[in-house]
Amino acid sequence: MTVIDEIKNRSVPVDNAIDTLLPVKNPPGLYEASRHIVKAGGKRLRPAVLLAANEAVGGNPDKAVSAAVAVELMHTFTLVHDDIMDNDPVRRGLPAVHTIWGEAGGILAGDTLYSKAVEIITESDAEPKQLLKAANILVKTCVEVCEGQWLDIDFENRDSVFKEEYLEMIEKKTAVLFGAAAQIGAVLGCADEKTGQALYDFGRLTGLGFQIYDDVLDLTTPSEILGKRQGSDIVEGKRTLLMIHALEHGAKPKAFGKGDATPEEIQEAIDVLTKSGSLDYVKNLAVSYVEEGKSKLDILPDSNAKKVLLDIADYMLYRNF
Repeated sequence: MTVIDEIKNRSVPVDNAIDTLLPVKNPPGLYEASRHIVKAGGKRLRPAVLLAANEAVGGNPDKAVSAAVAVELMHTFTLVHDDIMDNDPVRRGLPAVHTIWGEAGGILAGDTLYSKAVEIITESDAEPKQLLKAANILVKTCVEVCEGQWLDIDFENRDSVFKEEYLEMIEKKTAVLFGAAAQIGAVLGCADEKTGQALYDFGRLTGLGFQIYDDVLDLTTPSEILGKRQGSDIVEGKRTLLMIHALEHGAKPKAFGKGDATPEEIQEAIDVLTKSGSLDYVKNLAVSYVEEGKSKLDILPDSNAKKVLLDIADYMLYRNF
């Protein structure tokens, strides 16, 4: 079975539970807006990590499905608000929530997703001690995500951003939620503290690799596959690690910060970042983080669930969207 099949198999009970745990009720507009991006699909990587981690420590993943839903709703909440802040019109190939229901509707939809995530995880099938710890991890992680988002916005108003600052930002904005997913799975599986921390580190490190590689995909993947405009980070003038490295080496594509950049200028940006060595630098850094993350799983006994976690880590680097 391929890693895609493993992820999809774990997404089926999660998708079914979303329908049950996030139904459309009164006022219908609020819940339709809240479900809009959730029901659009997505890779469901975080739920898959949570369920595989739970199984890998000897837990019953069927009892962790609600927690997996909670993590996915938390992730979607960040996407909905992120689209508002970046004024992005498309998400997962669909109109972003705020383009249909307005900014106020998008904010309320995001708030609803966050609140439901906390509600759902506290009602998961586990002992009160494990539920409290899992909820605590999720809420603290949300605070870190907000810190990362703040840093991201702050970078837009600065002329320069250093590599260390960028890595801190993506760790908080993206990587910690992967870490939380793995750790929550371990906690609900009654793993000891050392194992839970190792799984958190696995998720955090592979999440760093995921986000670093995501910046490569943003530039090199066609819009019809990506589900949003190709090169959106470049044309918006975002200081991703790609651009930090390129600017440090005197390479500045014409498309950088040019909102109306043409497809030809996007291709020119790819060429410039290839010649400067920036693309290879970023790809190699992503690989190093993922490999370090995989080493954290040495604490686990061999099992199919452990193999799935290792395969998901590799998938972070060998996907096309």
